[in-house]
Amino acid sequence: MLEVGITHTESIMVTEQNTAAALGSGTVKVFGTPAMINLIELTCAQSVQGELEPGQTTVGTHLDISHDAATPIDMEARCTSELIEVDGRALKFKVEVVDDLGVVGRGTHSRFIVDEEKFTTKAYAKLNQ
Repeated sequence: MLEVGITHTESIMVTEQNTAAALGSGTVKVFGTPAMINLIELTCAQSVQGELEPGQTTVGTHLDISHDAATPIDMEARCTSELIEVDGRALKFKVEVVDDLGVVGRGTHSRFIVDEEKFTTKAYAKLNQ
């Protein structure tokens, strides 16, 4: 059962592959914002997946995130999420990303519970229009 207060943490090592330079979001070799966003989405999705009905999943719908500090290659970035709102199938999370020296980014992320098969079928129906 989905209830406000569910928390979860995921982490990733910063490597050459997830830098801003490698992802095209900048030219510096530090943890890229797209990689941070991916870590946030992963953390939130994983936090609730075990509470969903068979065949259900969540999809990201909104991000309001700040990226406040650079994390260099060979340092770990950790994201912690907390489910702060459940409104039917709409979920809202508070998130914070940190490295060994402090806060890297924070904000909120919204996800929506969907039937995975129906969602995928509808998305791919666009190819036949």
